[in-house]
Amino acid sequence: MTDENRLREDIASIGRSLHERGLSPGSSGNISARLDDGWLLTPTNACLGSLDPADIAKLSWDGRHLSGKPASKEAFLHRAMYEGSDDSGAIVHLHCTHSAAVSCLDCLDASSCLPPLTPYFVMRVGRLPLIPYHRPGDPRLGDAIRGLAGKHSAVLLANHGPVVAGKNLEAAAYAIEELEETAKLYLLLRQQPVRLLDDEQIEELRQTFGARW
Repeated sequence: MTDENRLREDIASIGRSLHERGLSPGSSGNISARLDDGWLLTPTNACLGSLDPADIAKLSWDGRHLSGKPASKEAFLHRAMYEGSDDSGAIVHLHCTHSAAVSCLDCLDASSCLPPLTPYFVMRVGRLPLIPYHRPGDPRLGDAIRGLAGKHSAVLLANHGPVVAGKNLEAAAYAIEELEETAKLYLLLRQQPVRLLDDEQIEELRQTFGARW
């Protein structure tokens, strides 16, 4: 099996896992991964729970469609994240419930939507900036993301959902799951006194694990 075919299988497997656990309802969400000669992206209007590896679109870096079915209309979103960070090997974008709910709140700190509740959120996600609302498929969203991608591994799209990059598919999937769990904790703890990680604890995570906070 070639590296590309193996990556297609991995995208389908991760998509199925995310869908089965209710993190990608209907045909929402998309997954991409970097190749040496381009990149792979899930097709438009595809359910992540029933992806055929052969249908996954292959694109060139100049936007040409090379194989598979037509790519997600949010291809530009993924491309903007890749262009901002050479370290990103894969990207997952979901409309998962708790993260999407947080993205609709009007009280968010736009520079960091979720506080440092747990060490794993700090380690796997880091600061989560808010991208102002754009309609789905609006190419201006790519410009809004591009300026932040090099500084952050994840962003939250207002009234939409999270976009998370990782060094590989597994890392991106784990990070977006951690983000969703932190969003759930945040909503559960609203109106309650909360003990956040302090600056010293966060710095220890930065020094030990390379956390991007």
